[in-house]
Amino acid sequence: MDRDRVEIDGGVMEGGGQILRVSTALSCLLGISLRVRRIRAGRSQPGLRPQHLSGLEMIRDLCDGQLDGGEIGSTEITFTPGKIKGGTHIADTKTAGSVCLLMQVAMPCVLFAASPSELRLKGGTNAEMAPQIDYTVLVFKPIIEKFNLTFDCDIKRRGYYPQGGGEVIVRMSPVKQLSPINLTERGTVTKIHGRAFVAGALPIKLAKDMASAAVRCIRKEIRDLYVNIQPVREPDNQAFGTGSGIIIVAETSTGCLFAGSSLGKRGKNSDRVGIEAAEMLLGNLRHGGAVDDYLQDQLIIFMALANGVSRVKSGPITLHTQTAIHFAEQLTKAKFTVTKSEDEDSTKDTYFIECQGMGMINSSL
Repeated sequence: MDRDRVEIDGGVMEGGGQILRVSTALSCLLGISLRVRRIRAGRSQPGLRPQHLSGLEMIRDLCDGQLDGGEIGSTEITFTPGKIKGGTHIADTKTAGSVCLLMQVAMPCVLFAASPSELRLKGGTNAEMAPQIDYTVLVFKPIIEKFNLTFDCDIKRRGYYPQGGGEVIVRMSPVKQLSPINLTERGTVTKIHGRAFVAGALPIKLAKDMASAAVRCIRKEIRDLYVNIQPVREPDNQAFGTGSGIIIVAETSTGCLFAGSSLGKRGKNSDRVGIEAAEMLLGNLRHGGAVDDYLQDQLIIFMALANGVSRVKSGPITLHTQTAIHFAEQLTKAKFTVTKSEDEDSTKDTYFIECQGMGMINSSL
């Protein structure tokens, strides 16, 4: 097995935890053993952080694999996968490490298990440097289900920086194989909605201020649509600790979804939080792509596994997406091409990401 081990350089391109997530998920699916060196070499605190380690341990457990070098701060691991099994799998970052990133690593694997799975993920649900759980439910879920899979995401408790303490349960059934997707028609924006939240010791007024500032900002550019952002206070039994933030989603006539989000923190004006989210959403709508900048890289592993040609129209290709493509091509037989879109006014910076998927088949079904 050792001579067939694939060497992964964790310090290239995006140089962060994403390389670890993509490569270990694919290693698990393809039965390839891996050595990853220079883990998170591009970060201020290199090596494994609690969330990366809990993700690795979950992957190891869900396929009865072997993991060496799995400790906090480690910059090199070797991983040898076994057979993927369904059932209940638990991962707890014990910090505000993102449950959404844990889901990113485990989900492709359990799709190819022999039986249904339940992922119990503990950590931060609305944390910096990661998708918020609301994004996962409102944007990622409906789009990823176009690959012909379904999953259920139950938010038991929300957790914020710095303590975490959130818990999400994801349930999914395995698939025989994934269908390719075609997300190339943007359509027109038909609906904009969202939620501004506070939890713990924070007053609801902050949520109202975030929502109104966001609405004012969007109105400057989109005048003819009603923008419905609900201010909410998370019930105390459904949130751990203190936190605040906002997510805004735009839906289009062709079923495309785009989002903007932001989190509050001490000393940050709540109007600023609302405006940040609104500006992010508007930026995602301006480039003319059919997916937003944060969904781009999350689609790559599914495109690589699907049976057939997937096409996605996007804005400028992010470094995360380039990184995911690089490692998906290194580990699978999938072939990606990225071309600049020439079809509309040249002011728009849009691209087509096309992938001939490897057609992964679930041999246990």
